[in-house]
Amino acid sequence: MEAPGSGAADRMDHLITSSDPEHPANHICTLCRNFYTLGWVTGTGGGVSIRDGTHIFIAPSGVQKELMQPGNMFVMDYGSRTYLRKPPILRPSACTPLFLAAFDRGAGSCIHTHSQWAVLVTLLVEKDALSQGREVLDACFEIEQIEQIKGIPRGHGKDGMLGFFDRLTVPVIENTAQEEDLTQSLEAAMEKYSDTYAVLVRRHGLYVWGDNVQKAKTQAESLDYIFRLAVEMRRLDLPWIQ
Repeated sequence: MEAPGSGAADRMDHLITSSDPEHPANHICTLCRNFYTLGWVTGTGGGVSIRDGTHIFIAPSGVQKELMQPGNMFVMDYGSRTYLRKPPILRPSACTPLFLAAFDRGAGSCIHTHSQWAVLVTLLVEKDALSQGREVLDACFEIEQIEQIKGIPRGHGKDGMLGFFDRLTVPVIENTAQEEDLTQSLEAAMEKYSDTYAVLVRRHGLYVWGDNVQKAKTQAESLDYIFRLAVEMRRLDLPWIQ
C-alpha cells in the first residue's frame, strides 16, 4: 500500500538522505555490496531490510546489489504497513512480507541470501531424510561441536550465545514459485522453532534476522561459515552430530 503523497512528485527523500554511514539507507547499500562479493546476492537475488523505530528500510527488487544506492530504498511505516517512500519505476522487494514476519518477532534487521552453501546444505538434509525414510518436511539442519556455533544467540529473549557443546538447529522449509508465498511456512517455522534466528529455504537460500543489523550480519556470516564447513565435512564423511 502507498501512503498519500508518496509518488514521484513527493518521494520523501529526506528519509533516505544522510551523511551517516550507519543510516539504514546507506548501511543497506554497504551490506549489499559486501554480500555481492561473497556470492550471496548474485543476479539481483536476495535482500536486506532494517527497522529504525517505526520505519522499515527495504532494498528494492530488480536492482543489482553491487550497484545499490540510497535513492533506491523503499521506506515503510511499520504500524500501518504503508510505503512512506516508494521510488519511481522500481518494484518493492518480494521478500517484504517475510521481512515483516521477522520484525513482528522483535527483529531489528532481516537478511535474505542465495548462498550456495545454504542451498547445498538443504539438499544434503533432503538426501539424509529420504535415505532414512523420514519426512522431508520435518527435516532440519543440525550440527554440534563446531566453534563458530558461538556466533549464534540462544534464542529471542534469552541471554548469551550458543556454546561449543550445544546443538545448532536451523529449520528448513519448502521453496515456492513466488517469494511471498513462503511467508506462511516461514511463520510456522518461527513458531515451531521459537529460538531460531534463521530459516533455510530448500534449493533457494537463507533468511536470517537479529535484534539489530550488526547482529543479523554476524549471524549470517557465522551460519554461512557453518554451512560451508558442513558441506566439506560431508565430503570427508565426517558427521555433523557426534
